Amino acid sequence: MDVYRVNKFNPKNNFVSVSVPASKSILNRALILSAFSRGEIELICGNFAEDTKVLLGCFKSLGITVTIKNDSIVVKGCGGVVPNQKAEVYVGSAGTAARFLTVMLAFCGGEYTVTSSEQMQKRPMDVIKLLEENGVKFNFLAKPYHFPFRMQSDGIQSEEFSIDTEKSTQYASGILLAAATQNRTTRLLLTGNRIQGSYIRLTLEMLKDFGIKTEVHENLITVFSSPHLPVQYVVEPDLSGACYFYALALLFGVKVFVNRVRSDSKQGDKKFLDLLNKRGVRFSMQEDGLLADGSGITHYDGFNVDLHDFSDQTLTVSALAAFASTPSRLCGVSHIRLQECDRIQAICENLTALGVSASSDGNDIFITPAPVSGGTVKTFNDHRVAMAFTLIGLKTGNITIENPECCKKTFENYFELISELTE
Repeated sequence: MDVYRVNKFNPKNNFVSVSVPASKSILNRALILSAFSRGEIELICGNFAEDTKVLLGCFKSLGITVTIKNDSIVVKGCGGVVPNQKAEVYVGSAGTAARFLTVMLAFCGGEYTVTSSEQMQKRPMDVIKLLEENGVKFNFLAKPYHFPFRMQSDGIQSEEFSIDTEKSTQYASGILLAAATQNRTTRLLLTGNRIQGSYIRLTLEMLKDFGIKTEVHENLITVFSSPHLPVQYVVEPDLSGACYFYALALLFGVKVFVNRVRSDSKQGDKKFLDLLNKRGVRFSMQEDGLLADGSGITHYDGFNVDLHDFSDQTLTVSALAAFASTPSRLCGVSHIRLQECDRIQAICENLTALGVSASSDGNDIFITPAPVSGGTVKTFNDHRVAMAFTLIGLKTGNITIENPECCKKTFENYFELISELTE
């Protein structure tokens, strides 16, 4: 469908219950670790989204054996020796596939042509400069240090690396994942303002889950040689996707249950739940998932918050800020200009078009609540823009989301669930 018209939310008994796909961040990290380590593993994950399908397509091109079952993915690791060492892989718009796989292939060695979606071609790949410094040769087929490109590597033998976390922590995670599959000790020095970023912590926790020893001393991480894969690993549901529904608890004063989500989630967006909790939403673990109770909430204050460690929820917080009782200031999010789209521009342009005052000084976002007028939301082909601004439509009606299909990147049936909430 070209557009999606959002109707007003129609809560049944003031209760919402949904299931969300597997966490793309966790599942794709698990797949990378599994595919390039030794042994065979079953990843229990349930449904998964387009970004994971893209990564699985890359594995097929590389000759890595993967079997998809009803609720799991079985991977036979190649032990760092890629079966097809001359291959073409397509990473689509999947940032995890694009960054993690490029680094991993550089470590393993071979000759690869790596192509991507038009959207991903606009996003710089600064980690390539680090790989070049370590002997990997690149032939850029369009813009330098962007997709598409050809790469030739004899493997990377260096045991020490330095990564600036300012623009993206995925580069650091890519090095950590690749290091975990090598038969040697590797040290990674982190610089920049996100050396303790939530996604780096997630990667380290997953290495521990996979039996890989690491040591962290301030901004220096040491990764020791990897053991054999575990037999099985359970992947959490996507908390980022769940947050759009948990936001309803605050926005409408209702109860929201998301199946399989746990209060001790590894995912950094757990901090968004803390944000809701500070405004009166109560969370409690149930037998099968996490319940958010917003009963009795009729209004809430604006947000003066640093979002750098859970910046994927900047758009969600912006949508909530439009209905707050006081203005909001969202800080620490300058790096989101370089994601699927310039997300700061997307926030300011769309809120302004809907009658809400929104501006930015380049680093922070300032939002002053105002009556929301109807209109069309430009998604810029960004799944998070589409999903977050749907919240405004659920509150007011008369909102149209353009290009809703972009949500398939991480949440294929998102708008099917939204339709059920408005019936």
